[in-house]
Amino acid sequence: MKRDAEIKYNALVNTLLILVGKTISLLSRTFGRGSGSTWPGHIALMLNKNFIKQVLSNSKTKIIYIAGTNGKTTTGKMIQAILKENGHTVFQNSAGANLLNGLASSILLHSSILGTLKYDFAVFEVDENVLPHAIEQYQPDYLILLNLFRDQLDRYGEINSIVQKWTLTMKQLNKATIVILNADDPQIAYLGHEKKDNIKYFGLDDTKLANIQPQHAADSIHCPKCHEKLIYARIYYSHIGEWNCPRCQLKRPNLDISDFPIFPLAGTYNKYNTLAAVLTAKLNNISNETIEQSLKGFQPAFGRQEKIVVRGKTVQIYLSKNPTSMNQSLQAIAGLGAKQVLFALNDRVPDGKDVSWIWDVDFEEYINKFENIIVSGERCYDMGLRIKYANSSTAKNQKLKTIENLDHAIKQAMEQSSNSNNDTLYILPTYSAMLEVRKILTGRDIL
Repeated sequence: MKRDAEIKYNALVNTLLILVGKTISLLSRTFGRGSGSTWPGHIALMLNKNFIKQVLSNSKTKIIYIAGTNGKTTTGKMIQAILKENGHTVFQNSAGANLLNGLASSILLHSSILGTLKYDFAVFEVDENVLPHAIEQYQPDYLILLNLFRDQLDRYGEINSIVQKWTLTMKQLNKATIVILNADDPQIAYLGHEKKDNIKYFGLDDTKLANIQPQHAADSIHCPKCHEKLIYARIYYSHIGEWNCPRCQLKRPNLDISDFPIFPLAGTYNKYNTLAAVLTAKLNNISNETIEQSLKGFQPAFGRQEKIVVRGKTVQIYLSKNPTSMNQSLQAIAGLGAKQVLFALNDRVPDGKDVSWIWDVDFEEYINKFENIIVSGERCYDMGLRIKYANSSTAKNQKLKTIENLDHAIKQAMEQSSNSNNDTLYILPTYSAMLEVRKILTGRDIL
């Protein structure tokens, strides 16, 4: 009797929370204050800390968690697109709100008033630090771990601190959870040793993309088991590649997938995102034809190679929030023939207060390929100094402009670019700067 009363009480509380949350979200969107992707969940968890667990446990929706430093939003959006193409109903915390309040908000906004989800799948990107707490709330059907790079050191600490938390989390997973790991990232691959059942691996096997020397910003070049320096047969970027340990003989696991006919976005890093999404789809018995069809029309998530046309001029945004993602963005836009580039560097909480990471970026390899460079954001002078040091020609420094006000910087960068399709303005912002850029260009908030 007591248990039945508790269940009824929880159902009543959750119904009220859902009603209030949906109202908050509606008002937020109506008055242009964002999508309401965090506050409803914040209130729900404040009043019922078990809100996520109770709603998910009360549904038959298959849950997919995606975690990693880079690529969570893009991978999630690809999975969502493929599942929809196959006729499934699916939702994602698509605004990038990946803390517990963001998960709770997404669940709340897609629930019925009675607190049930009538979807086949829910795809959640999850913050690295939050992943253990998300799994405590609810064990997913699929767990996708993409990569680990240095990012926001003032908040996360070094990679090893995240690895330790994730190792404990792997030990707590149910046997039924299918874990999908990046075999080319040594730390991620080694997590598979903590769970023997239902482990799948993705990675690249492409000699044309590979190097033999780690990049300056490589983070995990030592064996995760014995700490000996790893030997690489191939390196695709940073510390990601085909690796082995000369001491303990640990090596990259065998790959369940390494290629696919379609990679819809530029950059080596997006090949990994695509492979993770495709492998997840194949594990759900979705055909290659359906997967290819969905990827042909794939549109990137906000700020992740997203194209925005403003007054006839094309702007493309490449979120660049740490040394590895900035290197990959530079490589991608250089390959596309970029001439007009705007860097926007902030140091807010979502970005990390320590911006010294810009000195680990390989600007020297790319900066002279661009004709006009503008730096902006709250730490624009730090970025301007870094680029001046990277520029090998004193005369070419004249193309570099520092404009503190981001709105003014965007306007001037757009004036410098032409209406030609070949003269896209590429903007490489940190996370909070990316949100500002989008608001300036579109006139509305994302979150």
